[in-house]
Amino acid sequence: MATTGEAQPNQVSRHQEVGHKSLLQSDALYQYILETSVHPREPEAMKELREVTAKHPWNLMTTSADEGQFLNMLIKLINAKNTMEIGVYTGYSLLATALALPDDGKILAMDINRENYELGLPSIQKAGVAHKIDFREGPALPVLDQMLEDGKYHGTFDFIFVDADKDNYLNYHKRLIDLVKVGGVIGYDNTLWNGSVAAPPDAPMRKYVRYYRDFVLELNKALAVDPRIEICMLPVGDGITLCRRIS
Repeated sequence: MATTGEAQPNQVSRHQEVGHKSLLQSDALYQYILETSVHPREPEAMKELREVTAKHPWNLMTTSADEGQFLNMLIKLINAKNTMEIGVYTGYSLLATALALPDDGKILAMDINRENYELGLPSIQKAGVAHKIDFREGPALPVLDQMLEDGKYHGTFDFIFVDADKDNYLNYHKRLIDLVKVGGVIGYDNTLWNGSVAAPPDAPMRKYVRYYRDFVLELNKALAVDPRIEICMLPVGDGITLCRRIS
């Protein structure tokens, strides 16, 4: 990867923006994308939430601004109305989704930490979209199992975004494939996992990157051969794989 050294003052390196270093573009190119098409169009509430989140000690968990813009447009393109998000953190991607939905659109949002969600809630309320969100604190798998058992939720979701515990991604997929409608989309975040998916096994990696790497690789392999979906892996943020259910 070509690099340009450290970001200049008032610039945002990819590492600072999302907590991951892209193997696909230089800091200078990423800065150009942010300055040209992302930050000038970023809604004020999203900018405010991004800046609040940047001060959080776990800020590397946040969705990047370019990915937020992508999700917002994607939801509009597929005319999504009933959506789900697993893994909310402070809610940047949640806000991007809520802003894209019609006024009567809904998001079932699940996260194990309400405190982080409440950090971003003032920005969500300021944007006037809090009424679209049904936030539930706790693990998502029991909720998904209950929805499947109820039966009435099968094939009812237009869009589902997953940015949670990577070791459960396949467990989520086994359930979500029945909850998303035929023609609907599931987006799995972090499927390039800091570039580690293409690195040799003995390459130097942060401990958490190495720990979850095999889970991400397993997911990627499973999605690639799943006949129920069409897939597209995109180098946006830390990698997002879109799965369109076809059967």
